[in-house]
Amino acid sequence: MPLAIGSAALVAAVLLGAAITFGQAGIVLAVDEWWAAVMLGVRGPVGDTTSYFMNFIGGGRFAVFAVPVTTAVVLLIVRRPWAAGYFIVGSAASAGVVQLLKNTFDRGRPEDMIVASDFGSFPSGHAANAATIAVVFGVLFPHVWVWVLGAVYAVLMALSRTYLGAHWLSDTVGGMLVGAGVALVLWAAFARPLESERLARLERVSDRSESRAQAKVSPPEQGSGRL
Repeated sequence: MPLAIGSAALVAAVLLGAAITFGQAGIVLAVDEWWAAVMLGVRGPVGDTTSYFMNFIGGGRFAVFAVPVTTAVVLLIVRRPWAAGYFIVGSAASAGVVQLLKNTFDRGRPEDMIVASDFGSFPSGHAANAATIAVVFGVLFPHVWVWVLGAVYAVLMALSRTYLGAHWLSDTVGGMLVGAGVALVLWAAFARPLESERLARLERVSDRSESRAQAKVSPPEQGSGRL
């Protein structure tokens, strides 16, 4: 199932980019223009500060190097090497697909951009990275609240890109499709070792908890009675 859904997301991203590039997405372009006007009208100090912060944590050396390396180191420390590998490979693959599509479609960015960005508007690398992180963490830590936080983070990142004028709305949709698609496809490849590793860690945690509980039990007193 992850392989099918991930592949479908990647195909959808490619088709969206092609439709925009070859002028077959009139309604998408109209929505893009409308949304850009909305974002331009709501700019202010709070939105600027928040969006610049999201721009920093979602791109550049911080997102490309610092976040993956730090996360991988932490996962290695807690003895989850497959999880570390999944995160690193997912981040690299997502960035690679984004650059491939940027070079393929070479879409121009909005004119009202207020942050420095590289070439190619479609798809959004920040949105793709955020979606990859959201899915990878959801896979590694399968709790509803992890998925919810990941989804909120990805959506906020997408909104911040359009707020800053760095991307059209459809760029961020394409980016999230790429990021989530890559993470899901790789999940299919890493699924078995990841699950074995997760269960092994749960067993270690359970064993430690049991040992601590037994250590707190006082042994019965010996020779306390009198003849």
